[in-house]
Parts: sequence; structure tokens; C-alpha cells
Amino acid sequence: MDLTRKMTKTQNQMNNDVKVPDGAELIDEVFYVWKTRMGLYSSMTKHGRKMTTGLKKEDVIGMTRWRLKCEQEGTLDQYTRVIGDAYVGGKL
Repeated sequence: MDLTRKMTKTQNQMNNDVKVPDGAELIDEVFYVWKTRMGLYSSMTKHGRKMTTGLKKEDVIGMTRWRLKCEQEGTLDQYTRVIGDAYVGGKL
């Protein structure tokens, strides 16, 4: 089996395994947004990668679009930083 056919088969398996939540709405043919049981809104790509969660649907849509755009352009690292190191010293 050649590499192209193998990759296509793997991609099809990934697409078939995505479980779209009930009530999810497909935005821009790229990602889903839905209301969670806690009243928040969450998003995930068509391939099943979870993206963002927020209080307002419009904010989740905007933030997901921005993040996907940054990932596509390769500029996400310009807006990302680590604060703290979560190191716990001493004996617990």
C-alpha cells in the first residue's frame, strides 16, 4: 500500500471517529460550536480537536477564528506566554 493511500485511510478513520455534540452548529465549514450542559459554549475543529470555551457564543466563535488564523499564519507564539512554573517546593 503506498503512502498516499495509507494517509487517506488514516484521515478517513479520524474523520469517522469525531463525535459531534448534540446541538452543535458548524461555523465557516471549519469548526463546531455548542452549548454545554453547564451553560457555557465550547468549540472544536471538524477533526475533533477541542479549541475554546466561554460564556458567550459570539466570543467563542471570534476567539476560535482568531486562534485558527494565528495557527495557519504561524503567529500564535507571538501572543502566547507562560506565567509561573507551577513548582511546589518543600515536602507535601
